[in-house]
Amino acid sequence: MSDVVRVVVDGTPVEVARGASLLEACRRAGAEVPTLCHLETLTPANACRLCSVEVEGARVLAAACSRAAEDGMVVATDSERVRRARRMIVELLASAVDLTTAPELVALVAELGADPDRYGEHRRRVSVGTVVDNDLYVRDLDKCVLCYRCVEACGDDAQHTYAITVAGRGFDAEIATEFDVPLPDSACVFCGNCVAVCPTGALMVKTEFDLRAAGEWRPDEQTITRTICGYCGVGCNLDLHVQDGRIVKVTSPFDHDVTRGNLCIKGRFGWTHVHA
Repeated sequence: MSDVVRVVVDGTPVEVARGASLLEACRRAGAEVPTLCHLETLTPANACRLCSVEVEGARVLAAACSRAAEDGMVVATDSERVRRARRMIVELLASAVDLTTAPELVALVAELGADPDRYGEHRRRVSVGTVVDNDLYVRDLDKCVLCYRCVEACGDDAQHTYAITVAGRGFDAEIATEFDVPLPDSACVFCGNCVAVCPTGALMVKTEFDLRAAGEWRPDEQTITRTICGYCGVGCNLDLHVQDGRIVKVTSPFDHDVTRGNLCIKGRFGWTHVHA
């Protein structure tokens, strides 16, 4: 059996390794396939279906992030059926949750011509409110699109803490701790890896949250300096976000072999001593 499979994407033949996803094949062919729940450092959650593509001969659309490419597949990434499905997905999301801190998703709503307002004034909105139960990061569940990224990062893919998961069903589903206890009373170790992967700002570093609330968050004026964490010998890379001469947030690059975007509580939050 060959280690390579051949796929035709939007008329362009490409080769990918056996076991590779359709998303990888699409990107190799130069096709623009939007994603939301997908992240290269996480196991595909197959939750949002925004990456749906049309496979010739298949009854339903396929989630490109989790569907393996098979030899001889003919894939359409921009058919009317695909565009209609994506438009409906972002339309429903935008009609139900707050996307004010999700500019990429807002841009996609406009690009697809989605109209969230067509559901009328009585459409049901997620209205849970902001939870501030610690000094490190804030949960604004009104912005949560249930992409499962934070659950994956807290579980097998990174931290192995399993402090959070999806509780409830249907419209009542939300990201919660065990028995819905406050974060300080849960299994959370405050690594902040869930914050790092959140695509909508539903999880946000407290310093950023406070600056946004004060109208002082200015990312365009921030400088980002990469350095190495000095707390231990692992060699985690830190990106220091600096505004007005002060560190306002620390992140880590997803493409770094050591961190892959992940940090511990010291690396992500243990920098405030610099301003003591």
